[in-house]
Amino acid sequence: MRRADPTGPDGPLVLHANLVSGLAVDPEEREVLRAWAEQAPREAWLLRPGDVLVSPVPVGEDFLRYVCGLTGVPRDSVAVVVPPGDGTADPYPHVVGAVGGRPLRAVLPTALDGAAIGLARALGVPVAPYASPAEAEAALGVTGLLNTKAGFRSAALALGMRLPDGLVRRRAGVPDAVRELLASYGRVVVKPDRSAGGHGMVFLPRTTSTTGATSAGDPWAGGELPPVGGPEGLWVVEERVDVARSVSVQMETGPGGTRALFSGEMRTAEGAFTGYLSPLPAPAADVGATLEAWGHALGGFLAARGYAGPFGLDAMVTPGGEVLAGESNVRRTATTTPHAMVTRLTAGAGAGSGTGAPAWATGTARTPAACSFGEAVERLRGGRLAYDPARGEGVVLYAGPPPDGRTWRYAVIAGDHTGVAYYERRLRASWTGTG
Repeated sequence: MRRADPTGPDGPLVLHANLVSGLAVDPEEREVLRAWAEQAPREAWLLRPGDVLVSPVPVGEDFLRYVCGLTGVPRDSVAVVVPPGDGTADPYPHVVGAVGGRPLRAVLPTALDGAAIGLARALGVPVAPYASPAEAEAALGVTGLLNTKAGFRSAALALGMRLPDGLVRRRAGVPDAVRELLASYGRVVVKPDRSAGGHGMVFLPRTTSTTGATSAGDPWAGGELPPVGGPEGLWVVEERVDVARSVSVQMETGPGGTRALFSGEMRTAEGAFTGYLSPLPAPAADVGATLEAWGHALGGFLAARGYAGPFGLDAMVTPGGEVLAGESNVRRTATTTPHAMVTRLTAGAGAGSGTGAPAWATGTARTPAACSFGEAVERLRGGRLAYDPARGEGVVLYAGPPPDGRTWRYAVIAGDHTGVAYYERRLRASWTGTG
């Protein structure tokens, strides 16, 4: 069956930035979902002439013009719609108004969920890259399963991946599982079944005895568990391994096979994602090979059950070099759009011309005081840090203005890792007034 081509020439896309989705976390985690929704403006980097972006939050006009200026897309050729409410309102009437009767190609969602399929059905178009909404709907089961910690553990073990020792339990059984693994390993991490970015994880320390007592000497009874998932929600309790590096590979799968898109090292703080560096450095070639092999196996598993599209596989590397699989994210992840942006901006530019793919990183940097998006861009230009299309290097503010006006999400693009580190040092020094 013919697949909808999200890069083909047959009409504009509706880019559905449905970050407010229960696919990754429990729908009751409203504060988390709202925080994630703030990143939706980054999807503007995918816009082509005629496209419509559906965002759960407003996309600032200054940011949109900045994006269009770097991508070469005429600002008046694209539209952004923000449905009322908290991002869960039906966007259909707003999309219809923005499209103005033009034929559409497909809906391209951040996450394959019921809301995205419902929008595609209402518009009478496929969900990219599927040929029909019905075909996309058939993939919901495996998509939901592999976006859970328990579902991933089951599939990964069956596919021969190495994982930390662990147990899957309902909430009531978590304390016993903690005591069992603490007795064996001294440290554990407790993860809600549906979680992304480290949300809801609990790290428990080394014990003072073999009875499962914490370092304070009291048995752990589960009081620290957040209310994620309710009384019957699943949790994964794992040995907490020493992690030298957190890595990932981003893949794409479908009936035509599975291919690796890019890999890199995740920047984390207490298990929470804070940024990314790609590609993996040369000494990690063996790590990359392992990741890709596991990714191909997982891609085959997904494709055999009807899934088509992007997915990510996260893993940990111990100080001794052992690679342990962590989780899968079957959706467009926090690195998918930045990578697409980098690829688009550097096509034919200095950083990527003749030297292979450019190096890039994402992170956050704080300005001394709150400022507008335009003022932040001028800071970059004044410090000769702003991305230069002629050289294919520099700093991009890829996610729009932050709510506090100070904590800016940036991407650095350079010819290699040394160049990335140079720009990051200069950015932090310049913005803190020490450079």
